Amino acid sequence: MFDSVLIANRGEIARRIIRTVRRLGLRAVAVYSEADADLPFVREADEAVPIGPAHPARSYLDAERILAAARATGARAIHPGYGFLAENPDFARAVIEAGLVWIGPSPEAVERMGDKINARNAMEAAGVPVAAGSREPVADRETAAKVAARIGYPVMAKAAGGGGGIGMGVARDEEELARAFDTAAGAAARFGGGGGVLIERYIQRARHVEVQILGLADGTVVALGERDCSVQRRHQKIVEEAPSPGVSPALRERMLAAAVSAGEAVGYRGAGTVECLVDVERDDFVFLEMNTRLQVEHPVTELVTGMDLVEAQLLIAAGEPVEVRTAVHGHAVEMRVYAEDPKRFLPGPGTITTWEEPVGEGVRVDSGYAAGNTVTPFYDPLMAKLCVHGETRAQALERAERAVASFRIEGPKNNLPFCAELLQRPEFVSGDYDTGLVSRMR
Repeated sequence: MFDSVLIANRGEIARRIIRTVRRLGLRAVAVYSEADADLPFVREADEAVPIGPAHPARSYLDAERILAAARATGARAIHPGYGFLAENPDFARAVIEAGLVWIGPSPEAVERMGDKINARNAMEAAGVPVAAGSREPVADRETAAKVAARIGYPVMAKAAGGGGGIGMGVARDEEELARAFDTAAGAAARFGGGGGVLIERYIQRARHVEVQILGLADGTVVALGERDCSVQRRHQKIVEEAPSPGVSPALRERMLAAAVSAGEAVGYRGAGTVECLVDVERDDFVFLEMNTRLQVEHPVTELVTGMDLVEAQLLIAAGEPVEVRTAVHGHAVEMRVYAEDPKRFLPGPGTITTWEEPVGEGVRVDSGYAAGNTVTPFYDPLMAKLCVHGETRAQALERAERAVASFRIEGPKNNLPFCAELLQRPEFVSGDYDTGLVSRMR
């Protein structure tokens, strides 16, 4: 095992990785921008290196500054967290070429899965169900219209590269498709590097369900159950739970097997997630994309399996065995606590004057901030992840209600009122919901 890890990230995920790194007796090295100098993760690391101004392009996205920090501190491995450079194959190669350990899948796997069209074609070849759609990048409106006519409306247009729901749009006719295509093409040009657009059949009543996989050092790929991520605004997740209340045992078995096949098809190593769309009406699923990194919502899988996924990542990267626990115990829910308007979901940065985290049985809070810190407009407004575990889903939801009610944040706007509203919503309480739930609440 290497003796030190540089965390190429910030906020709650940097703090969460530091916690495991130090528990294992390794040295944790943090990097931070000028805007983040006072955040908890900086002081909790064994060593912290400033890497530039607030703007991500000049700090957290600057690969050379991060590698320079690793050289200066003698860090032997780099954990990218999520976002920023986590799914950048060129950065992964640069880390390896610098003689450091890359805590993640191979650059080739990252590259192959980073393009939605390539990923879709690879999964189809591996026997993983995919939605009807384009096998090549769609370059113009006319071609998009032909593809849509072939597969049937409604369709989804989305940028072939990038994640987080960027550039996605639904079209129910050719006029809507023209607008959706333009939006997706613009996003692809900005984030995907080549302007490619994917057109796929749109599932009108769907759940967004993902499977956590681990590619072990010996080449084995295992599935650690699924997470339901259907509570979303603008295609971005807000609340996740494990296991999914909308997946039957038979469907679960098929999804987990497909996720293992997906990992095996690309020789996957480390922690990854196979995202799927579940057709509620047909009790069936299709592959959506693979995230070649640790997910924001990984705590719910940890809570129901008892595994530490960051520890598993470190062990796999070091070529060591992992004690895998696939059995699921109880139910877990994660609510992302954002500095944003709870009605319009617009960012609401500001200085935190009060920060009191809830405590109680089954409650876990992964936070990136404390009282006195400022949530700036430079980064994602995620402040914390409020997670709860119970023996049953009903108990988990009851604990979640109490935890939301006792979480006190003053200063920036936050979405705790939305979380409280969601936990009272009959659709959510019953478990019979889909990706349209938040839009129906607003």
